[in-house]
Amino acid sequence: MDSIDTPQSIGKMLLVSPSSLTMYQLAKSAHRFAMSVEVCTNARTALDLVNRQKFDAVTVDLALGQPATAILQGMHLPASRNRTAVAFAISGNKDERAAAFSAGSSFVLERPLTFDSIRWTLQAAQGLILRERRRSFRCPIAIPVAIQREGMLPVCGESVNISEGGMALRILTPLKRGTEETLLFTLPRTHLPIRAEAKICWYNEQCQAGLSFVSLSPRHSSELQEWIACRFEEQLTDWNASATRPSTEAIQTPLKHELDPTA
Repeated sequence: MDSIDTPQSIGKMLLVSPSSLTMYQLAKSAHRFAMSVEVCTNARTALDLVNRQKFDAVTVDLALGQPATAILQGMHLPASRNRTAVAFAISGNKDERAAAFSAGSSFVLERPLTFDSIRWTLQAAQGLILRERRRSFRCPIAIPVAIQREGMLPVCGESVNISEGGMALRILTPLKRGTEETLLFTLPRTHLPIRAEAKICWYNEQCQAGLSFVSLSPRHSSELQEWIACRFEEQLTDWNASATRPSTEAIQTPLKHELDPTA
C-alpha cells in the first residue's frame, strides 16, 4: 500500500485495484486534478482503510470480484466515515457496470481506460469532490485557545487546526475524553471572540487533543463558517495554481496523518 501525494491537494482518493497499469493511469490523472491518491491492491486492506480513514473519493476496480462490491456497499453504511465520499467503480462489462451502480457507485469508468475518459469522469465529479472536501476541510492554524472551567482558572492551549465541526489543540493539561468544556478563541482577521461548547474526543501522549463542537450561538457559528469558507477558497486558488505547474510525483508510505478531532 502506497500513496501518491501532490504538494497540495483538493482531496484524498483511495484507489483499489490489482492492476499496476490501472493504478498508474488513475493516479496520474488524479494528480493532474491536484488530488492525493492512496493506492491499495488488497480488498481486505482497502475495507479496513475505508473503516478507519476519511477519504473524499474512493475508486474500486471490480476486477477484484465480490470484495470490490463489499467495499462500495460498506462505504454507505450509516456508521461509515466515508458514507458521503464520492464513489467510483472500474468495470469491464455491462453486468459489472449495473452491479457498481446498485452497490452505490456514483460514477463508473469502463475498460479499456484512457487518460481522456478518466479526465472526463473526474471533471464531472470535481464539484462533488470539492463539496465533500469543503465539508471535512480542516484549516491549519495556531491561535491561543482558553478552556474555561467553573470555579477554576482558565486552561490555555494552542490550536493545530480547525473545522466547522471541531478543532485539534496542543495543551499541556490532560483532558478527559467524553467531558464537555467551554472554549474561547478569536479567529485571525476577525474581532469577535468565539465561545463554543465542545466535547473532548481524544487526548494523546504528545499533549494533543481533539474536540468536537457541541454548541455555538448562531452568530458565532456563522462567523466560523464564513471564516473557514474564505480559507477554503484561498487554498482552492492555490490548489488550482499548483495543478497547472509541473511537479514531481513520488511514492510515499504511509500517507501522512492529519490530526482529526474525531479520530
